[in-house]
Amino acid sequence: GQGGMSTVYLCKNTRLGNLWAIKEVKKELKGQMDFLAEPNILKNLSHPGIPRVVDIFYREDNLYIVEDYIEGETLQDYIKKNGFIGTKQINNIALSICNIIEYLHSFNSPIIYRDLKPSNIMITPEDKIVLIDFGISRIYKQGGDKDTIYMGSKGYAAPEQYGIEQNC
Repeated sequence: GQGGMSTVYLCKNTRLGNLWAIKEVKKELKGQMDFLAEPNILKNLSHPGIPRVVDIFYREDNLYIVEDYIEGETLQDYIKKNGFIGTKQINNIALSICNIIEYLHSFNSPIIYRDLKPSNIMITPEDKIVLIDFGISRIYKQGGDKDTIYMGSKGYAAPEQYGIEQNC
């Protein structure tokens, strides 16, 4: 898959046979963003609704982040395919997202996700919800007036992500 800041590859460990998602962040983005923000945030997290980072490495100045492969489909693709989501499933998705966000906000310096949208919500074959793509997440800075870098997906980003005030 490909997004605004990275490309994600599905890879297989040839020795163990298991699958991993490897996210490539191009060197051209080095000056535009904190290259290591995502792995630095994810490395300390342990939640069933958040993929683990298992390794990072550089090749030709590009950053590669090795994460859990999440089998399933995005909420965006699920809606396109099925066209309808029942009340029970909507409740499961909403409560699962709230549980993940509550976990992120429980830290002494809360983690602000900043990219909640249907294409970043995975639904596994077991109907488990996993939040993916922490590329523009940040750690909340107490006392800050506004975010220093304006990021987010048009139509989904909160108004404060456009420089009005700090995300919290």
